[in-house]
Amino acid sequence: MNRGKMIFAQVMEFAPYHVFKYCVKRYNGDYKVKDFTCWRQFLCMTFGQLTHRESLSDTALCLKLHKDKLYHLGIGKPFHKSTISRANETRDWRVFQDFALKLIDQAKSMYAGQNQLKTKLKGGIYALDSTVVDLCLSVFWWATFRSTKSAVKIHTVLDLKTVIPEYVFITEGAVHDVNILDSITLPRGSYLVMDKAYVDFKRLHALAKERINFVIRAKTNMKFKVSKSNQTNQLKGIISDQIIRLTGVNTSQRYPRSLRRVVFFDEELQRNFVFLTNNFKLSASTVAELYKSRWGIETFFKWIKQHLKIKSFWGQSENAVKTQIWIAISAYLVVIIAKKKLNLPYTPYEILQLISLAPFDHTPMPKLFENANYQDVKERNYNQLIMF
Repeated sequence: MNRGKMIFAQVMEFAPYHVFKYCVKRYNGDYKVKDFTCWRQFLCMTFGQLTHRESLSDTALCLKLHKDKLYHLGIGKPFHKSTISRANETRDWRVFQDFALKLIDQAKSMYAGQNQLKTKLKGGIYALDSTVVDLCLSVFWWATFRSTKSAVKIHTVLDLKTVIPEYVFITEGAVHDVNILDSITLPRGSYLVMDKAYVDFKRLHALAKERINFVIRAKTNMKFKVSKSNQTNQLKGIISDQIIRLTGVNTSQRYPRSLRRVVFFDEELQRNFVFLTNNFKLSASTVAELYKSRWGIETFFKWIKQHLKIKSFWGQSENAVKTQIWIAISAYLVVIIAKKKLNLPYTPYEILQLISLAPFDHTPMPKLFENANYQDVKERNYNQLIMF
């Protein structure tokens, strides 16, 4: 009797196999492979991500315990930990990068037109930032960062309206954040919000020439002269709104145009924030609100670190680390694509929790979510440690 597809198999239907096969063919990923193909590798690793497995051994053991069900998951049969590990170490990580980028394109088209921000500005609003994943220097020697430890950086351009990554770059920890500005292209008229780590006036001038609006925090040692002072509104926290020109020996040549300098007082933090932008039409309060929306990318980094396996790695080589990160990003994208296609009115966290609890259940996904008590899977945000 056909009881229907299992939950994990239903979720993986939103990861298009024909697209994945194209990515594999591009890098000749299945060359001389008999049983454990790139697709089966992807399924095993994604199973570990979606079911919160602690290690590669944990993933392999869980699949082995349910070996009679693996055919219906598309995996076929249980594979030893060493087989999965060897594949992660040797197969080109760009297969999984390209597939994740294809999923990003699909998710962007599905969520186009949505806006989770308060501001109603036309054009895309993006935040650029990076998160550091610390590694052990003696094991991950290739990931140069500091003299005492290794690390990798996940550089992300996040669409703040849809919370979908526009670009993702994985580099060694020693690569400075500002270098990523050379690798991104955004539509004209869009807004790019950045922290002061990205202050490089030559690169900012290149953005301005492409008619990309940027909002960035200014450094304290910036030299400038005021050309004009606009009217302020201290009730909204606007201390000053000025048109300035850079006067530094190098900065005046690297950014020869005028800039707008907005000083905003945050009542909650009781401190001033100084912003620079090349947009002279927005109100000063909107400039401050744009920078405030940058917190969305911090929340995104926090979410993927808490709910996906990208802080502890199941391999030691650069190839294995990048493979795991890209598969984790793909798992996140598959969840939000399933959320949209099934029209589920729940957060990705709630969906992920129920998938992890019932990967071998035969219940159709919409029905599974109808019967769930979501009060038991809400994300907790308590400051005090919960002991019991």
